[in-house]
Amino acid sequence: MTRKILVTSALPYANGSIHLGHMLEHIQTDIWTRFQKMSGHQCISVCADDTHGTPIMLRAQKEGISPEAFIAATREEHMSDFVDFLVDYDNYHSTHSDENRELSELIYTRLDQAGHIAKRTISQLFDPEKEMFLPDRFVKGECPKCGTADQNGDNCESCGATYTPTELKNPKSVVSGATPVLKDSEHFFFKLTNFEAMLKSWTRGDHVQQQIANKLDEWFDAGLEEWDISRDAPYFGFKIPGTEDKYFYVWVDAPIGYMASFKNLCDKTPGLEFDEFWQADSNAEVHHFIGKDIVYFHTLFWPAMLDGAGFRKPTKVHAHGFLMVNGTKMSKSRGTFIKARTYLNHLDPEYLRYYFLAKLSSRVDDLDLNLDDFVSRVNADLVNKYVNIASRCASFITKRFDGQLSSDVAAHPLVLECQQAAATIAEHFEQKEFGRAVRDIMALADKANKYVDEQEPWVKIKNPDSAAEVQTISTVALNVFKILTVYLKPAIPTIAAKVESFFNIEPLTWQDSQTLLQGHTINKFKPMIKRIESEQINAMIEDSKEQQAPVAELAEPLKDEISFDDFNKIDLRIAKIVNAEHVEGADKLLKLQLDLGGVTKQVFAGIKSAYQPEQLIGKLTVMVANLAPRKMRFGMSEGMVLAAGPGGKDLWVLHPDDGAEPGMRVK
Repeated sequence: MTRKILVTSALPYANGSIHLGHMLEHIQTDIWTRFQKMSGHQCISVCADDTHGTPIMLRAQKEGISPEAFIAATREEHMSDFVDFLVDYDNYHSTHSDENRELSELIYTRLDQAGHIAKRTISQLFDPEKEMFLPDRFVKGECPKCGTADQNGDNCESCGATYTPTELKNPKSVVSGATPVLKDSEHFFFKLTNFEAMLKSWTRGDHVQQQIANKLDEWFDAGLEEWDISRDAPYFGFKIPGTEDKYFYVWVDAPIGYMASFKNLCDKTPGLEFDEFWQADSNAEVHHFIGKDIVYFHTLFWPAMLDGAGFRKPTKVHAHGFLMVNGTKMSKSRGTFIKARTYLNHLDPEYLRYYFLAKLSSRVDDLDLNLDDFVSRVNADLVNKYVNIASRCASFITKRFDGQLSSDVAAHPLVLECQQAAATIAEHFEQKEFGRAVRDIMALADKANKYVDEQEPWVKIKNPDSAAEVQTISTVALNVFKILTVYLKPAIPTIAAKVESFFNIEPLTWQDSQTLLQGHTINKFKPMIKRIESEQINAMIEDSKEQQAPVAELAEPLKDEISFDDFNKIDLRIAKIVNAEHVEGADKLLKLQLDLGGVTKQVFAGIKSAYQPEQLIGKLTVMVANLAPRKMRFGMSEGMVLAAGPGGKDLWVLHPDDGAEPGMRVK
């Protein structure tokens, strides 16, 4: 049965360039979409630039241009990157569009009329110099829970606490550096609590992954809250109907941008109907591909907004993890924060598309782009296994048999095995188990190469009596190569096009895995892919480093001076780590039990990126032993472990075992 499927990727924010972290998602989306299209379904993929909000407004001011001019230039850059990475959207639009304004106003009006919007006055931080209210991320100060300096206005990276900007101690405006003041303003709130029963049912209805459903249960247990959907002028966005100085918060109209981009496509495509995909009783499918950091918006607010406004909810929200490079977060200083264009300046996009195919699964786990493994995997799989099948056999056909394949390979066991794998591999693609698909495909490639090794056509071709056998051997191998091309085409469409030209055939569909080329004339084989050289990787990393502007000032300002007496109050002690364990629900913390020589203290340390618990047990570290205990949401922390380094894997907390004993003071 032919399915109607609408697919979206999360909308890239229009204040910066596309990097490889973005490309992970857009490539995953594109592979899944291409597979559906190859399978004969009506599958439409749309995306857009996310263009509204304070950051865009301020960035445009800094550039000395209008926000409209700024986002237009960014959109062109983003579209160019996606096209060159072979990400083939049927429509790439902008949230700053007539379609998005009309749909945003429609959805808001329906929610308001249904009683799902509340209005009340709140106090917010206001920048007296810039004369603007400050969004969460435009205020920094000391965490109200643990006192850590230079924390954002919504959560603390040190202790994991969440709070409002008004709770920060010693707040400063990121925009001007001024001390903000409190100012009252009427705001509009979406009553998310009205949809709790529906959301609990929907999130457990196979619309999200199990890992996400479990996380959502935690949020349900903590209690849903009304969502502030308005922002005060000045703001770049859409005005809320019936107001003069209130704007939709960017996260209101951003997901509506999916609908708007599709509406824009419908308006210019005869026969494509918006309501067939978005009306409440639609039989079509809507699939969102997103990163795990925006799950809250896509699995709570978004389906609730759609439900309250009388539209259909997503069929499935597919979340993925973050992209790591060489085991750590992408780093500008190490040259691993790689922009899409920088990659394209040095490497073929299909290398990365294939590597992501080989590494992605249906889970929400982070994916590591290990650059050594990247080189090895592409060279071993695509060059030495897959393309090698054709390069070893094609010349026998073109030189000795006038390019004519034999006509008697339909019953060959290897051919049949490759054909029979189609259903299993298709299911892997459908379930986003791309890595499993690659394992099955490369296992078949190994068998094809082993078959050629055992048959030795280069030996048999020397015997005139074995010529027909060589033609059959080569025909078997080349048909296997064609079948494997079908399976890999969603990830490597340009190479697949070269294969289609080589075989002189129409573009391959998934069903073509079941058809064979027999008695068919092929063209001369031409090289289809080059090996990656380590020099290309090194040059890309160096270019990524060179793009980063030198730091002209301290990353964060020095704190107020303290006296030696103040410093002397800090009691630094050697401590033995007697136990270490993961903290459930925390991305950065480990729970440590520290022995100070008879006294044991519990400390939560943000060192998970650098150490596994088993690495720490029995080792010595230095701790601030007289720090007042503080209550965290995971338990009581009774001190602080000292750490040094830039972060990630490069974080050092262990003390050399040079005769030190637990409890000894560090001077």
